Amino acid sequence: MTTRHPLEFTPPHLRRYLFFVFTVLTVLGFLIFMYLDQPLRTLAAPSGVVSFELAGTVDNSRAMMDSWDDGARLNNAFGLGFDFLFMPLYATGLSLGILLASNRRRGIWPKIGMVLGWGAYVAIVFDSIENMALFSILQGNIVPPYPQTAALCASIKFGLLIFGLIYGIAGWLYPKKQCSY
Repeated sequence: MTTRHPLEFTPPHLRRYLFFVFTVLTVLGFLIFMYLDQPLRTLAAPSGVVSFELAGTVDNSRAMMDSWDDGARLNNAFGLGFDFLFMPLYATGLSLGILLASNRRRGIWPKIGMVLGWGAYVAIVFDSIENMALFSILQGNIVPPYPQTAALCASIKFGLLIFGLIYGIAGWLYPKKQCSY
């Protein structure tokens, strides 16, 4: 059995259109997160929710929670819930971008694209675990292993997404090689 890119079943003539749609939806999601993140940016959490995701320790998590008022905490809880709707959007957009980039090359390039295409969806698993740990912290459970779990899962998620994004951009920046679609 040959492993394939998770979206290879998508008809080739629809891939660019779907990539555009999912990219626009992802950007709209980011705009919502930017709005929700404003009250979360404090001295203790200079990068807002990203600081919270990567806090990694009970002390850092507690300092961030103490720096937020009830409205900021509510924004954070809403953002974590909204993230569950956002995850399939960003993963599908990124995976489609990777698929389009992988079709521009031969050799090892498509194999790497297949792995990174799945990686975009694996990122959802880590994002979900991270969010559950963060929900526990928001509920007052500022104890191990929640901050450590959230930081580890966020790091893996960001790594998978960044590698996929770099691959997709590189696939479009370098000249196209002769390939069959």
